[in-house]
Amino acid sequence: MTGTDRAGSGGVGGPGGAGEPGGRPLLLGVRHHGPGSARAVRAALDAVRPGVVLVEGPPEADALIPLAADEDMRPPVALLAHAVDEPGRSAFWPLAEFSPEWVAVRWALEHDVPARFIDLPATHTLAWRAADDQAEGQADDQADGQDPGDRPGNAPPDVRGDPLAALAAAAEHDDPERWWEDVIEHRGPGEGDVLAPFTAVEEAMTALRETDGCRDDREEGGGQGGEWGVADARDLVREAHMRLQVRAAQREFAQGVAVVCGAWHVPALRRKTTVAADRALVKGLPRIKVEMTWVPWTHRRLSRAGGYGAGIESPGWYGHLFAAVDRPVERWLTKVAGLLREQDRIVSPAHVIEAARLAETLAVIRGRPLPGLSETTEAVRAVMCDGSDVPLALVHDRLVVGDVLGEVPPGAPAVPLQRDLTRIQRRLRLRPEPAERELELDLRKETDAGRSRLLHRLRLLGVGWGEPAASRSTGTFRETWRLRWEPELSVRVAEAGVWGTTVLSAATARAEADAVTAQGLAEVTALAERCLLAELPDALSPVMRILADRAALDTDVGHLAQALPALVRSLRYGDVRGTDTGALAEVAAGLAERVFVGLPAACAALDADAAEEMRGHVDAVHTAVGLLGDAPAPGRGDLGPRWRAVLRTLSARDAVPGIVRGRAVRLLLDDGELAPDEAARLMGLVLSPGTPPADAAAWIEGFVGGGSGGGMLLLHDDRLLALVDAWLTGVPADAFTDVLPLLRRTFSAFEPGVRRGLGELVRRGPEARRSVTTAGSGIPGFAPGLDTERADAVLPVVRQLLGRDPAPDANDLMGADT
Repeated sequence: MTGTDRAGSGGVGGPGGAGEPGGRPLLLGVRHHGPGSARAVRAALDAVRPGVVLVEGPPEADALIPLAADEDMRPPVALLAHAVDEPGRSAFWPLAEFSPEWVAVRWALEHDVPARFIDLPATHTLAWRAADDQAEGQADDQADGQDPGDRPGNAPPDVRGDPLAALAAAAEHDDPERWWEDVIEHRGPGEGDVLAPFTAVEEAMTALRETDGCRDDREEGGGQGGEWGVADARDLVREAHMRLQVRAAQREFAQGVAVVCGAWHVPALRRKTTVAADRALVKGLPRIKVEMTWVPWTHRRLSRAGGYGAGIESPGWYGHLFAAVDRPVERWLTKVAGLLREQDRIVSPAHVIEAARLAETLAVIRGRPLPGLSETTEAVRAVMCDGSDVPLALVHDRLVVGDVLGEVPPGAPAVPLQRDLTRIQRRLRLRPEPAERELELDLRKETDAGRSRLLHRLRLLGVGWGEPAASRSTGTFRETWRLRWEPELSVRVAEAGVWGTTVLSAATARAEADAVTAQGLAEVTALAERCLLAELPDALSPVMRILADRAALDTDVGHLAQALPALVRSLRYGDVRGTDTGALAEVAAGLAERVFVGLPAACAALDADAAEEMRGHVDAVHTAVGLLGDAPAPGRGDLGPRWRAVLRTLSARDAVPGIVRGRAVRLLLDDGELAPDEAARLMGLVLSPGTPPADAAAWIEGFVGGGSGGGMLLLHDDRLLALVDAWLTGVPADAFTDVLPLLRRTFSAFEPGVRRGLGELVRRGPEARRSVTTAGSGIPGFAPGLDTERADAVLPVVRQLLGRDPAPDANDLMGADT
């Protein structure tokens, strides 16, 4: 019995031709996101002209279908369903331009034919997932809107998990992707009977379901028995719901019904069942309240290994196959050539011609009807990339996958927060893009300041559109961001909608709530800094009250020292943004005073790990005090002199760990508060034979380690280097192995050139070393005066950096000599 005969023996509706009035429905089994399936669906609908088009998808989205005809709607887009009370629990149904479901919906709108979604409502599927998460003790909030059986490559290689792999194996094909391309995707328009592909796919899927034991007779008993798992039982429920919807459409529309669904479901929809049995299956399902909307999607998201788009490894290629009216290989290679030319690679028309010939030859050798992606890729590698995979990776990223980001019309349903965000994005001309890019902001410009505020507020709300990056400028009026819009951020925006209806009000409410729940003082100070960056004055006041209360109760000097730098940075940010930071300055001054008083006592009797951590706190406080400055100011006072007095106390107390004492001496030396002779005297005392080697090594690490440029200090100060050299050579053998790891860690942080220079000085010995560092008779760079000849060598590079004429004039040379 043929597939057509088998389909006509029973099923949804009565006998008759496909899609005819009173006949059985036209069931179009497709591969989701398959361009060949999409073309075949369009051809079938054009030929049959049904009275209604039913599509696999959540019925709650029926009201959103008219938006697909909006001129501002540009795929890829996705239907987003989320629980009203828990927006993070969500599901996506992505649709690309080459998705059969999208083509079916667009055809219906263009021909003024009703279109409906007939899958199980999202209110039930999301409730199922909520129950699953609760039972398993884990949250999988980003739900998959489609069952794995509808997509090849998403599940283990069994018949139900990957039906196309089973078909490819039956056809003696080892690659299901290539088999599907040859059989379906490479079919051109107008090739043979437009319904023939669907008839063949239905027959094949019927045989596969029988092979897999899915004879569907278990559905009569509710589909819950036997050895079937939860996913299989739920598939039966989905298919029962779809059959009920098809029957209802047949009663309503006499012109015929067309159904576009995953190929795996076609035999189940065709099978004859009773209405009572199907209603029994869908009765009593759990439900939660959901909302739906359209959101932009990306090709890159379609290509990921997880989620709805699994198995679509080449969305850019599929989009090209769908859009190319003829000569798809030649047109594709022309795109590749254009991309490579943009990267300054030499690619001529002759390269394109030769690559096309090679791709066609490979297809013939492999017995393929047309060159596929593998053949064109190999041709591009050989002809256009000179056998290199580096430019080929760019082709894969930009073209095979692509950075296409869809657009949704303004009239699409959205939470108020999303609407406000969209309005701000347009005003600031900050367009969401799927490709990662850097954004340099000058906070002195109003537009850039607004962009900075928006990005910081979104970070507070957990919407990670942008992440701060290291700026090429050290000024506080510059910011650098890395931006990349992901479809999942639409869910994050919906989640953040519980905090307010605008970005400003939501960020303010979220900051206030975070301040109350913050666990430590450092978290509150970091939050205060973020409030200043985001310019949230209404949130800053309660945050500062909580900060002052926490600081008054916290007696841990380490916590206070951790909190101070963030407050000082906030003062600087407030200055550049013109924010009133009087309350912040008062809290910062109070924190600094408490650190100054408590730090000497807190540094006593620390173990090695605690001493290392305390060294970091001393560095942080020193930097913070330096940023505050010495000049008296409201709420600050003369912090600099008092801090230097604390450093002197730390440097002189034997109870303070060596790493902290060494750091205190170094900070005083760098600030000019300690003479070099005095620093050498203190080092000599520490490195005397009476000091345990481990303590002396820790002092050295504090003095020259931690990335503080201590290597250059030793390189240019022979007295300090001689003290270290003499001490190291005098360490007893039994203690040397104990201090070696510490010394290794200290000296390994030096620049390679510094290590080489120190090694050369030590090798020469004390006398030669003294002559080198004083007379300059050995290592280049040591001399009593400037080496103008070496200085002149960098002038051409400096001129290029400044954009000036490379050829120096007489005035420049005179300036260099002076």
